[in-house]
Amino acid sequence: MTKRFDCSDLDQRAEGLQEAAAAVRRGELVVLPTDTVYGIGADAFTPAAVTALLTTKGRGREMPPPVLVGTVRAANALVEDLGPYGQDLIDAFWPGPLTLVCKANRALSWDLGDTKGTVALRMPLHPVALDLLKETGPMAVSSANRSGSPAAVTAAEAEEQLGDAVAVYLDGGKTADDTPSSILDLTTAVPRLLRRGAIPVEKLRGIIGYVATDG
Repeated sequence: MTKRFDCSDLDQRAEGLQEAAAAVRRGELVVLPTDTVYGIGADAFTPAAVTALLTTKGRGREMPPPVLVGTVRAANALVEDLGPYGQDLIDAFWPGPLTLVCKANRALSWDLGDTKGTVALRMPLHPVALDLLKETGPMAVSSANRSGSPAAVTAAEAEEQLGDAVAVYLDGGKTADDTPSSILDLTTAVPRLLRRGAIPVEKLRGIIGYVATDG
């Protein structure tokens, strides 16, 4: 049965985080607020849960979900290395709306979809999300909407689209900004901007110099 928790109430927040963490450990789906839009999340290391996430969104394996982390240490454990620019970008923009695509740690046994050996990582700047991630460890998280539909900026919008496929909804109120995260690919010699988002390319260039764009 789906459970909903109002995280503006301290008691519900604490209970909701506990219930959401337990659901993630059981391989179920949860909806959580982030600093951009609401996300639908699952344990990154439970392939069946990741498959359920993609199915619920109406996506295939060719669109693997990003992974959200609660600490920089967790991010480091998931990648081969951050390259020459990753740590400077993390220091400047994490937690926040910057997703970094890196070469995934080949020793990890997980299946996020057709990633071609990469992983897209982000640490969100939202207290509810960070508290949950520190309990669960890395989570596969995508925007909490059906593919092709508008991204949810409230828990109610997420529930309207995803319904009972989600075990726990954490309601953190309306998100402050619906601009998606900027996505930067660090797997090539020159960092390439894959998606324009909340962090302008000029700010990225201010940290690492040249950033390739498609226009």
